[in-house]
Amino acid sequence: MRSFWNALPVEGRWLLSTVAIQTLGRGLTLPFTIIYLHEVRGFDLGFSGALMSLIAITGLVVTGPGGTLIDRIGAKRVLIVGLLAMIAGCVLLAFATHPAVATVAVMLIGVNFGVSWPGFNALIAAVVDGEVRQQYFGVNFALVNLGIGVGGVIGGFFVNVDDPGTFTAIFLADALSCLIPLGLLLGPLRNVRTHSEESDGEAKSGGYREILRRPAVLWLTLLTFISVFIGYGQMEAGFPAFARQVSGVSTQVVGFAFAVNTAVIVLLQFAVLKLINGRRRTRVMQVMALIWAASWIILGATGFLPGTLAAAIGVIAYMGVFAFGETMLQPTVPAIYNDLASDRTRGRYNAINAAAFQGGAITGPLVAGVMLGEGLDGWFIGVMVAGALIVCLLALALERVVPQAANGVTVDA
Repeated sequence: MRSFWNALPVEGRWLLSTVAIQTLGRGLTLPFTIIYLHEVRGFDLGFSGALMSLIAITGLVVTGPGGTLIDRIGAKRVLIVGLLAMIAGCVLLAFATHPAVATVAVMLIGVNFGVSWPGFNALIAAVVDGEVRQQYFGVNFALVNLGIGVGGVIGGFFVNVDDPGTFTAIFLADALSCLIPLGLLLGPLRNVRTHSEESDGEAKSGGYREILRRPAVLWLTLLTFISVFIGYGQMEAGFPAFARQVSGVSTQVVGFAFAVNTAVIVLLQFAVLKLINGRRRTRVMQVMALIWAASWIILGATGFLPGTLAAAIGVIAYMGVFAFGETMLQPTVPAIYNDLASDRTRGRYNAINAAAFQGGAITGPLVAGVMLGEGLDGWFIGVMVAGALIVCLLALALERVVPQAANGVTVDA
C-alpha cells in the first residue's frame, strides 16, 4: 500500500483519499430509498419499485451522450453537471410528498449515475496509468464499498419510519456529500485534462459504432454484461428473494450477509491486488467466474435445508465467496477499457462499460423475478452457474484479440 501511495501523483491522492467520505452519503440512502418511498411517503409499492428502476433507466439513457460529451468538453465539466443534478435530486427527494416530484428527483439522480461512472473512470485514467491504474481501480472499489457499508450501518441505526424527518436528514446528507467531489473538481483537480484537442476529421471518428467494431471491445462488453447479469444484477433481487423464499432465512441473516460482503471486499482487496499484479487480466476474470459459479452452487445447496442453521451459514458463505470474486472483477475490467482507449475516446469507452453494467443490472432482477416467481428455483441457480461458465469462455475469446499491454502483460509470457 505504501509503494502504491508513493507512486500516485498528487491528483490521484486527492481523488482516492476522499472516496470513502463521498460514498458515505450514498450508503446512508441506498438501502432505504424504497422503504422511504413506500412506507414514509405512502406511494404504492409497485410505483416505488418503478421509481427505483427509473434511476437505472435514466442512467442508461444518458450514458451514451455523456461519454461523447466527456470526450468533447472534458470529464470535469460533465461531472460537475452530474453532481449538481444529484444534489438537486436528493434535496427534492427529501421533501417529495407528491409522485411527480419524486419522479423528477429520481431522474435527476439517474442523470448523475449515467455520467459519473464514465466521468470518474476517465478522470482516474487521465491521472494514473500502467499497473498503478489497475491497482487504483481495485483500491477505489474497496473504499467505495467501505463508504457505502459504513453509511448503511449508520443509516440503519438512524432512520425511523415513524419519523419522516430522519429520512429527510439522510437525503440532505447525501446531497452534502456531493460537495466534496465538486470541491475537488473546482479546486485541486481543475487542471487535469481528460480529453485532447481534435481536428474536424478526428471529431468524426471514434464513434460508438466504430469502437464496438473492435473485437476486443465487443467481447469485453459482452463479458461485462453477463458478469453483471449473474453478479450485481442479482444482489438486490435474485439473492434476497432466493434467500428468503427458498433458503428460508430471516431478514437479519440477509442483512448480515451484505455486511460480510463489504467486510470481505475491504479486507481482501489489497491482498488480491498483490496476487494478480502482473498476471493476465483475462485469466483473473476466469478465476473470478469460477469463484462466482461456486458461490451460486453454495446458495443453491441451502434450498435443500430451508430454515435451518446450515441454510443461514450457506447464505452468508455465498456472500463471502461472491465478494472474493468481486475483488478480481473491479480492478481488471475498467483497466482494460481504459488501456484500449485513447485520450480522444476515453469517455466513450467508459460509457460503453457503464452501459453494459447498467444493462446487466436492469435485466438481472427482471429474470430473477420471473424465474423465482414461477418457482423455478433450481433453474435459476443453473442459469447463474451457466452464466459464470459463459464468462470463462468470453474471457478466452477476449484473450485472443486484446493487446497484451491492455491485458496487463508487461513481459513476454
